[in-house]
Amino acid sequence: MLAHIALGNNTVLGNDANSWIWWAWIPRHQHEIYAYLREHMLLTAVSVVLGFVIALPLAVFAARRRAVAAVIVPTVNVIYTIPSVALLALLLPTTGPGRDPAVIALTAYSLAILVRNILEGLRGVPADVLDAADGMGYTRRRRLLRVELPMALPAIVAGIRLATVSTIGLVTVTFIVDQGGLGRFIQDGYQRDFHTPLVVGIVLSVALAVLADLLLVRLERVVSPWRATTRRATARSAATRRKR
Repeated sequence: MLAHIALGNNTVLGNDANSWIWWAWIPRHQHEIYAYLREHMLLTAVSVVLGFVIALPLAVFAARRRAVAAVIVPTVNVIYTIPSVALLALLLPTTGPGRDPAVIALTAYSLAILVRNILEGLRGVPADVLDAADGMGYTRRRRLLRVELPMALPAIVAGIRLATVSTIGLVTVTFIVDQGGLGRFIQDGYQRDFHTPLVVGIVLSVALAVLADLLLVRLERVVSPWRATTRRATARSAATRRKR
């Protein structure tokens, strides 16, 4: 039997309604846990994918023309500074509650991260590489697809990682438009002063963010294997210099 450790009017370890985790509650609510976890993952995936589809052409256009970048980058940054609750409240009169306002808000927030990272990745392509591609007769479209985007992949994937982790956290707030995924547990636990759903929602949200980040790190290594080779070569070179 678990020992009870008191904390206020609740127990940290125990197995009743007054403990921080009432273990019997979890199997009784498995269906809700799986349903809200799926909703959380779906909202995150849809929003990040839509954000990427919008951010890629915007970033490419901005990389071509600095005057466009001077408009696009501040605009998406301003959107990111709007509090999530306020943005959802602004969308409600137009869209009504449901998935639409949640996806619109989450997509808008992802744009600031994605546009900035894609733009920096494209700007980071060395000028001599671009000149070499031009000298080989590449059209602007072919140069973008065959040279610029592949070389910008590390920055692009890093942006997707940041956007994904950030969106997982923001999804929890969308309970105010009748969405929220695991945020529904957090809201329910807070409103009822019932710690178990609160803890379940927080722990699963953090675990989902960590897992997504690890998977995207792996993806980054797969799509840019030359980075690992470069890091190993740099490490060997540094070791050789130290020996000397």
